[in-house]
Amino acid sequence: MHETPFIQIRPLEPQDYERWCQLYAAYAAYAAFYAVAQTQAMRDQVWQWIQQSPPAISALVAVNTNNHLLGFLHYRIFVRPLAAALGAYVDDVFVLPEARGQGVAQQLISTVAQIGQENHWTVIRWMTAKDNLPARACYDKLAEHTHWQTYEIKLLKA
Repeated sequence: MHETPFIQIRPLEPQDYERWCQLYAAYAAYAAFYAVAQTQAMRDQVWQWIQQSPPAISALVAVNTNNHLLGFLHYRIFVRPLAAALGAYVDDVFVLPEARGQGVAQQLISTVAQIGQENHWTVIRWMTAKDNLPARACYDKLAEHTHWQTYEIKLLKA
């Protein structure tokens, strides 16, 4: 997919399960930032969604020259009825703390944008918390901050 001399972006593969779980477990600290308690059962559910056919959610991973997973991006396609078009929603972007500042998140987002262009999507969207300043600094370089407000109705306790 997308590659630099040190980092390659590629789809998550079945043989990545153990390393993805370790990376996702590291993501638990990030989830705690958003007051979400991560469990192995939750990781297994996400893995199942990624592996089912067709996938409910897709995943890209960033790997270094040693094939060590540095980060991931989860995304899903959505329909845009008003525009009669497709778009993608990025649910998660996570990069190991020791790999931050090396352009990994930018490469992950650029790769999903490339996939979108190839598939004629009209938009890629994601959100982050107002107080997630490091992520916002990265995203502000890659995308337009929109005027839309997010609403939600909590149905079940996550």
